[in-house]
Amino acid sequence: MKYTNVIKQIAGILLLMSISGCSMFLDKHVVWQYEEPKNFPIIRAVGYAPITAQPGDSAEIKNIMAMRASKLDAYRELAEQVYGHQIKGKSDVSNLVATDDKLRAKVQGVIRGARIVKSYPVGDTYATEVELDMKLVYQLYQINARPRTIKKVNYY
Repeated sequence: MKYTNVIKQIAGILLLMSISGCSMFLDKHVVWQYEEPKNFPIIRAVGYAPITAQPGDSAEIKNIMAMRASKLDAYRELAEQVYGHQIKGKSDVSNLVATDDKLRAKVQGVIRGARIVKSYPVGDTYATEVELDMKLVYQLYQINARPRTIKKVNYY
């Protein structure tokens, strides 16, 4: 009886030692490597807005409103190029004849680092040209979240 208790205690101690020895293989040190893309495109967009259709009492106010609207349109176009469109469509058919056809396009995103290249009137329309240097976007992204890959793993 005593002999079996001693064997059980020794087996328990050996089991604990072997389990604690395995934890040594789970300790590791990871060396990260940060990678930069090979090329950075520059994305350009142009936004337009009619001048006379803008609300306002004077021509100057209408010009300023058209400037702002064309700038927003240019940013919307940049967002379309960066993030793409979300398209929703609905078609109703009755007796094999299309009775109603609806289509919606939506774009949503955050544009950082774009710069206005030129803003100018063209007849009764105001145009604004903007560009987005993806290298600057990458640098702004690096400030917030650094993408990384595993360079080396050391196990202890």
